[in-house]
Amino acid sequence: MIAVWQRLREPAIQLAASALVLTLAACGTAGSPSRATPSQTPAASPGDVGAASPDASQATSTEPSIAASHVVPAPGTYDGTHAGPDLLVHSRLPLTPDQVARITALKAVAATEQFSLAQVAVQDRTLTVAAVDPDTYRRFTPAVTAATAQVWDRVANGELAVEQRLGERLQDASGSLVLGNDAAAAVVHIGAYAPQVPQVDAILNTTYAPSLGMPIGNALLVNTGTAAPQSVRPLIEKIVGAGTSVQILGPDLDIGVHQTAVLSGGSVAAAVGSFSYQVLGGGHIAPDPAWVKANIRTEIMPILGPVTCHRVVMPQLRAALAEVQARGLADRIHPGEYAGCYYPRFIAHTHELSLHAFGIALDLNVPGNQRGTRGEMDRTVVAIFKKWGFTWGGDWNWTDPMHFEMNRLVNPR
Repeated sequence: MIAVWQRLREPAIQLAASALVLTLAACGTAGSPSRATPSQTPAASPGDVGAASPDASQATSTEPSIAASHVVPAPGTYDGTHAGPDLLVHSRLPLTPDQVARITALKAVAATEQFSLAQVAVQDRTLTVAAVDPDTYRRFTPAVTAATAQVWDRVANGELAVEQRLGERLQDASGSLVLGNDAAAAVVHIGAYAPQVPQVDAILNTTYAPSLGMPIGNALLVNTGTAAPQSVRPLIEKIVGAGTSVQILGPDLDIGVHQTAVLSGGSVAAAVGSFSYQVLGGGHIAPDPAWVKANIRTEIMPILGPVTCHRVVMPQLRAALAEVQARGLADRIHPGEYAGCYYPRFIAHTHELSLHAFGIALDLNVPGNQRGTRGEMDRTVVAIFKKWGFTWGGDWNWTDPMHFEMNRLVNPR
């Protein structure tokens, strides 16, 4: 395992590079990673150098192989042309060729890049993941990322490039992320830590979009050249219509416009659906009332009493709690320590959507099951919940033993 630093000519980029840690798996030589085939896997994980992964003691675990279908041609030589993104257009449906052509033709638009964008459940949160063309998308990324060839070779090779703080926190023992909360969700190896476009957490190449259930081409980055993004946004909004988010990109979320939540990554995500939402104060959001009306329900459950969740959760949650009760374990779940299911909010101190915002996660026995602890949840109760299609936060690298979330569809009989 080695840390790879790209030698860059411009002093400003050199200064930026000194603050960047790009940790790459050592496949072949440092400057030229080998192309993976179904029988080959990268040799080491990003967590082995610099800040160790949360479970570094298991760093020798087998890494997932990269299917040949997820490998695309390596990008060409970067010519240094940089087009910092000013606006992000994001829809729940693919943008049409006519919409993209009309936006690109605007006099105030200097460059555009179409790609796929969705939220993918990773442990207790959602990450915003982009499926991109490594050859063309790179010019919109931060300058140090755009100029670092190894990042784009890794993405072309079927690996993931992710913001370092998220990769280190969420990767498993093999240096990979499980993209989706389905039991059979895709496992993708992290090839690089790299700064990303604002509001994007990680990137993959375009071959992953169909398998993750992402709307194809539902996002567009726009560079407005010398024009102010504020003056260009209304022109784009007229083209795409009211149902599409057009936000100004910067270090902070553009809270003045509607945002788009498209949960991808498996059958559970498809059942939950997507929605637009408005950002409120205190980390809360207001999802589209039509989505809430169609999907959020309050029902009386065994043991817990009234519970408000997404409608797809209700049959499986009822079955799990009924079995807990039937097996004489009802006293292992404390109704007074239940902290809810549907709670439209971000993860604290972030703009990453919690799975509670989709109504598919619930917190039980909160006081004795805090973050980072082994917790006190009865393991037979845990096993019953897993049987009925829930994953348990106590199994994660950074444990959350109060947390259960739906990870597969089960038909109670």
